[in-house]
Amino acid sequence: MTSSVPQPSVSSSRQIGSDPSDLKPPQQGRWGGPVGLALVVHALLVLALTWGVSWKRDATPALFEAELWSALPKAAAPRAVEPPAPVPAPQPIPKPAPSPAPEAPPEPTPPTPKPTPVVAPTAPSPSQADIVTAQAKKQAQEEKRLEQVRQETARKVAAEKLAADKAAAARLAATKAAADKVALEKKRRAEQLQAEKVAAEKKAAELKAEKAQAARERLEAAAAVEARDDQMRRIMGQAGATGGPQATGTAQQASGPSPGYNSRLVARIRPNVVFTGAVSANPVAEIEVRTQPDGTITSRRLVRSSGNPAWDEAALRAIDRTGSLPRDTDGKVPSPMTVVLRPQD
Repeated sequence: MTSSVPQPSVSSSRQIGSDPSDLKPPQQGRWGGPVGLALVVHALLVLALTWGVSWKRDATPALFEAELWSALPKAAAPRAVEPPAPVPAPQPIPKPAPSPAPEAPPEPTPPTPKPTPVVAPTAPSPSQADIVTAQAKKQAQEEKRLEQVRQETARKVAAEKLAADKAAAARLAATKAAADKVALEKKRRAEQLQAEKVAAEKKAAELKAEKAQAARERLEAAAAVEARDDQMRRIMGQAGATGGPQATGTAQQASGPSPGYNSRLVARIRPNVVFTGAVSANPVAEIEVRTQPDGTITSRRLVRSSGNPAWDEAALRAIDRTGSLPRDTDGKVPSPMTVVLRPQD
């Protein structure tokens, strides 16, 4: 597109050079309007081309992420896409035709040219090959990322399995150590019990042996005593002993009262006791009595006091009143004889 520039008309009745203004240099700033109009027109043209290309462009395909654990999928061939309309190259701005040089004009000062605005070229629409290449590159990047994810997952799984194996081995070792400790403790306890049992059996055997030895010693001692008694009886019998066949003594003849003589003696003395005092207990007074062979009392003596002088005196007077003691079973009266008297007998 070109801008209209006023040209000198040939059919004009005015001849060039007849007007002094034709020989003057052009005024500065007269090209501003045409250049601005040209820029506006080109901008509208670029916008129209861009809109015409963009509305035919296919929508961006949706992308999905998927983690594949089998063979990689095969991508389908891209569908046919109409190539975008070619973008016309921007036309250069036409330069105005130079005016004919006037005759002997004065050398004018050249005007400072304004910079020609550079119109940014429209970005070309991506072709089908570029789209396929971008998709393939993106798919390769996605596969690489998935492979990295799989490798990282495999490393984590391996690390977790190794940690689990170590923990299981540690637990197994701890369990085995505890079991070994329990078994060792049981063995030690069994050995200790066995040793205690052996010691107890040994001690029981020793006690049994000691008891058997003591029993043998007692039997031997009893046998020795019996043998000695037999020997003494034989010796005493040969020396004129007076005991009967069942006698067990070793003296030549028996002496002392018979078992029932003490009761007969107390029964003989008791009626002669005169005692009116009061006693809190039953004190004992022991009195030694000497007699003649016929039983006549010749003397009496307090051997052990009862602690109550009144009772001691009453006991002595009772013996004095008795005068004589009865004969024993052998016809004799034992002398000396200890008489035991109690107030409550």
